[in-house]
Amino acid sequence: MTDYRKIILGEKDVPEAWYNVQPDLPEPLAPPLHPATREPIGPDDLAPLFPMGLIMQEMSQERYIEIPGEVREIYKMWRPTPLCRAYRLEKALQTPAKIFYKNEGVSPAGSHKPNTAVAQAYYNKQEGIKRLTTETGAGQWGAALAMGCNFFGLELQVYMVRVSYQQKPYRRSMMEVWGAKVTPSPSMTTEAGRKILEADPDSPGSLGIAISEAIEVAVKEGAKYSLGSVLNHVLMHQTVIGLEAKKAFELIDEFPNVVIGCCGGGSNLGGTALPFLKDRLDGKDIRLVAVEPSSCATLSEGLYEYDFGDSVGMAPMLLMYTLGHDFVPPASHAGGLRYHGDSPIISNLVKNGHMEVVAYHQREVFEAAITFARAEGMIPAPETSHAIKAAIDEAVKCRESGEAKNIFFNFSGHGLLDMSAYDDYLSSTMADV
Repeated sequence: MTDYRKIILGEKDVPEAWYNVQPDLPEPLAPPLHPATREPIGPDDLAPLFPMGLIMQEMSQERYIEIPGEVREIYKMWRPTPLCRAYRLEKALQTPAKIFYKNEGVSPAGSHKPNTAVAQAYYNKQEGIKRLTTETGAGQWGAALAMGCNFFGLELQVYMVRVSYQQKPYRRSMMEVWGAKVTPSPSMTTEAGRKILEADPDSPGSLGIAISEAIEVAVKEGAKYSLGSVLNHVLMHQTVIGLEAKKAFELIDEFPNVVIGCCGGGSNLGGTALPFLKDRLDGKDIRLVAVEPSSCATLSEGLYEYDFGDSVGMAPMLLMYTLGHDFVPPASHAGGLRYHGDSPIISNLVKNGHMEVVAYHQREVFEAAITFARAEGMIPAPETSHAIKAAIDEAVKCRESGEAKNIFFNFSGHGLLDMSAYDDYLSSTMADV
């Protein structure tokens, strides 16, 4: 095949198993620690928060874990997602590179997040759980889990970072349409929230704070907690992205030289890049690139150490790159990339030199988003735009060097509910004229 705009697999090609990278990591993951005792934790320690099915996946060393039939059938509502060739962007950049992207924005929730949301709702339902709590930043995760809980008849309480609650009201509306209850965080409904507001009544909130509130409610009220990124099982559920991409690349006899994903907690990057890690370890010419906002540059500027997963210190301690669990990022429109820590798996790969990191300022990210939208037509979410910026930079390098590399990134979500951010950017550029 030489002339194609998008490669579309059939429903039979939806992966039958998730890929668990843990057996293939060059260095084993350090164990999570109990927040009180600082001792390694086992399955029983996590049982107050998660159903045992997910706990077993979190700790599993099996390379492939079967996707339950009911989950796979729901996946087929939007999966496989298309692998697209960005011809018009290539032409605009005058690059010899080929630019490919996986369009995860075609899911009902508009992002990659349903890949784990549906799975997590399923496993909770299987164990008789009736109610979940969670946090969300920009709202992509909260919307996806609300959809998943709706499919399986579960109640959902979402704590949404206050600044995003104010900036992105229609994501809140999506959650409520699917039946979730949404509360701006920090809130007066929890002890953790009240302490934060007492210290700073105007706190914009953070994912760490919202996690503390969600965990507190789960533990006190007998619900279970659900996390949309960071943890091993979450990244594993997202590997349907990379697994489908590999199959699509095989159909056109191509292979990426650079795999790019935006990174806040690591789920979309992990789901895209991890299925290609073994190829890199086996000597293939492939680079894995994490892209983060300079306003919350966890991998670029954080310390590699054990830290709490939440602001108050109720969540397990993870060995990861972290800016400190009390870090509160600025009120950025890249609301989904504002977590103080990062996935232990992603952190492990960065530390051991198997994954590169680049950080961008918000303005240059929106410049890249406009370039993409005017070439390819689709308006990307601000989070997705970080990956687009990195892909454009790689393509420009190819133009300057004459190399014809294959660049692949994950279009992890559309920006149709982020237009206030585009309004702000466009207004600021007009003011500069």
